Amino acid sequence: MTMLRRMFTLALFLTAVAVQAQAQDLHYTKTGKVYFDCTGGVEKIEATNKSVVCALDTKSGNVQFSLLMKGFEFEKALMMEHFNENYVESDLHPKAEFTGKITNTAEINYAKDGTYSAKVQGKLKIHGITRDIATTGKVVVQNGKITVQAEFSIVLEDYKVAIPALVKDKISKNARIIVDCFLESKK
Repeated sequence: MTMLRRMFTLALFLTAVAVQAQAQDLHYTKTGKVYFDCTGGVEKIEATNKSVVCALDTKSGNVQFSLLMKGFEFEKALMMEHFNENYVESDLHPKAEFTGKITNTAEINYAKDGTYSAKVQGKLKIHGITRDIATTGKVVVQNGKITVQAEFSIVLEDYKVAIPALVKDKISKNARIIVDCFLESKK
């Protein structure tokens, strides 16, 4: 395990412990998924990260996601290299983070099986830039387990992700992002 990965894991662990000490009902995962698609032409430009850390406090609605940019898996190794070196500059900006709140948490019955609409607001940090994000997602409760799902788009330019003129017809100016995290109770 690299030093950066160890430091990242330790920081997330300490954050989770601090949140857990304050939370009435913390749900957590280290194996959440984030998928993005910024296909702009014929060639698919998409990737999935299956090592997303997510914590949800069902009492307050506070939610947090964190992931390493180098954790995105592409179909082609060259795309992954270009993504990390030229676009998101993973060595300079190694992780993406979302910190926010489910604003309608009182409408979600975390003790009853069902699919609930969730209104989410917060701050998304990518490439060293933090922006406000608001979207509607889903909270699925099944047998006491919680899955959080959301889909939204971001404008790459808003996060200072530059697209070279040579490939501007191949890459969309927007990235569609899908979040899917199965959470375990950490009482």
